[in-house]
Amino acid sequence: MKEPSEVTRLLIAWQSGSTEAGERLMPLIYDELRRLAQHYLDDEREGHPLQATALVHEAYLKMVGLELAWQGRGHFFAMAARSMRRILIDHGRKRLAGKRGAGEMTVSLDHVDAALEISTDLLDLDLALRELSGFDPRRARILELRFFGGLTLKEVAEVLDTSSATVERELKLAKAWLNRKLVPQRSKL
Repeated sequence: MKEPSEVTRLLIAWQSGSTEAGERLMPLIYDELRRLAQHYLDDEREGHPLQATALVHEAYLKMVGLELAWQGRGHFFAMAARSMRRILIDHGRKRLAGKRGAGEMTVSLDHVDAALEISTDLLDLDLALRELSGFDPRRARILELRFFGGLTLKEVAEVLDTSSATVERELKLAKAWLNRKLVPQRSKL
């Protein structure tokens, strides 16, 4: 049986009410949370009102209030990714509502895998992931963990309690669906 990581032990202790565990946890996870936030913001328009530090803090505050049983490091970072995604989407909706659609928020999906080389509107991506989760929540979750969470195939497999081979197969199918959904069809001449 695999020994839980220091982050996992501190998450469990923090969830059980240990303020000391919470204080010890933050320095261990902060750099990775900040890297994740910067990764998202790199795909945003220039002059985005949120900075990586503010995105980390806002996501962390949202997660503190969650009544979740942390399953480990991967689960924590997956939830952090989901929180950051929602924050950015909420900011985008507010901005677009204020400007009546002026300026598009684009996000590159290139880093997911070379097979999915598209750039799309973040709100369209969110709608597509919601649609996918309506009929295939597992594949939507895999895309979310890989794209927004930046988790490796192995980490996704751990979070979902399945094999890396299953995750890889499901990811290929999910990316194919997303590619068909988001890439405009070429007109037939």
